Amino acid sequence: MTSAKQRPVGELLRQWREQRRLSQLDLSIQADISTRHLSFVETGRSAPSREMVLHLAEELEVPLRERNRLLLAAGFAPVYGETSMDAPEMTAVRTAVRQILAGHEPYPAAVVDRRWNMVDSNASIALFTAGIPPELLTPPVNVLRLSLHPDGLAPRIVNLGEWRAHLLGRLRREIAVTADQGLRDLYEELVAYPCSDPEPHLENEVVVPLRIMHNGTELKFLSMVATFGTPADITVAELSIESFFPADAVTADFLRGIGLDR
Repeated sequence: MTSAKQRPVGELLRQWREQRRLSQLDLSIQADISTRHLSFVETGRSAPSREMVLHLAEELEVPLRERNRLLLAAGFAPVYGETSMDAPEMTAVRTAVRQILAGHEPYPAAVVDRRWNMVDSNASIALFTAGIPPELLTPPVNVLRLSLHPDGLAPRIVNLGEWRAHLLGRLRREIAVTADQGLRDLYEELVAYPCSDPEPHLENEVVVPLRIMHNGTELKFLSMVATFGTPADITVAELSIESFFPADAVTADFLRGIGLDR
């Protein structure tokens, strides 16, 4: 997204409104303000207060990072911090994340940031990274690149066409929500990776599974994503925990009884 410092706040708010496919009438009703006032804000005829900027940003579900940029464009100081995961203030967050990761063993789980870079993981994630070239495992490790790169996990994914369509679909939805240029660049990179698998056919699936080969055994996983429910910090708001669960008895028995050394 273009820097808020280079564009008036009204233009940025209009861009977010259009990104959400809302008319001025829709947003004015939702935000409980007059359409005339919203129009004046968007055209620059009226300078919004700090409270109005935050109110409209909340109604438009603007990410916290972008809310700070809106405030700067309107001449106000940012209100949302971006705290390093190593900071003392993040002790409770780190503890919660580690509890989830450790508690999910022996099943794989990873924590990613807004650009899908791996922040943390449990030991069982080695199931997915086994045999991956070192250059793809050099931090920051991007889990989407790791999954779909022809030298990454992709050759081991039995249903690569399905899983690729699932990941690219998720990425497109995130781009629509965040308007993040970095995600757009990542999408263009991933969509260019070769894939000869047929178009996905999901008629008999409840959810899209991840099916991988590991030492001659096909393992099948379902995934779930968890986020913090009431983030007030940009770093926390942009964290996601992806947890993988066995989708069949073979996978469950393999992970619980045999482990990753098979």
